[in-house]
Amino acid sequence: MSAYFDTLQTMNLPAIAFSLIALIVVVLIFWLISLDRRITRLLGGGRGGERAKTIEESVGQISSRLSELEKFQVENVRYLRTIETRVKRSFQASETVRFNPFKGNGDGGNQSFATSWLTENGDGVIISSLYSRDRVSIFSKPVQSFKPLYELSDEEKDSLAKAAAKIEKN
Repeated sequence: MSAYFDTLQTMNLPAIAFSLIALIVVVLIFWLISLDRRITRLLGGGRGGERAKTIEESVGQISSRLSELEKFQVENVRYLRTIETRVKRSFQASETVRFNPFKGNGDGGNQSFATSWLTENGDGVIISSLYSRDRVSIFSKPVQSFKPLYELSDEEKDSLAKAAAKIEKN
């Protein structure tokens, strides 16, 4: 036991104590820097000088940003509903069928046509044209819920069916 005390007496205890204290101080400084960085991130620092000083300020900023996001979401939902309503009323499909109404004598060629324009709900119009050398006749027939309000020619029926099939695919 006396050898142990002799060793302690020969050691420079103040130097060892100072070294330990210096090591503890260095460790504490690194720990404080790390803690400061974590607190800065927690408080939302680094965004254009809007760093909160306390956790309450940070929660307040987060709450106000959340309120802004909720308002933005409500506006976007309203806007998207408006667009969806407008899109449903717009033409979603069109189809044109060209034909020769005068097959027997060769007049007209395939210059005549029937074109259907339909909305998603099947409302729209069929425009048809009959072409001959001396005149052109144009007809318009309304369509509601994929049903014509007037009698259709075979070409107009074909045009309507093809346009309706395009809507069904979507």
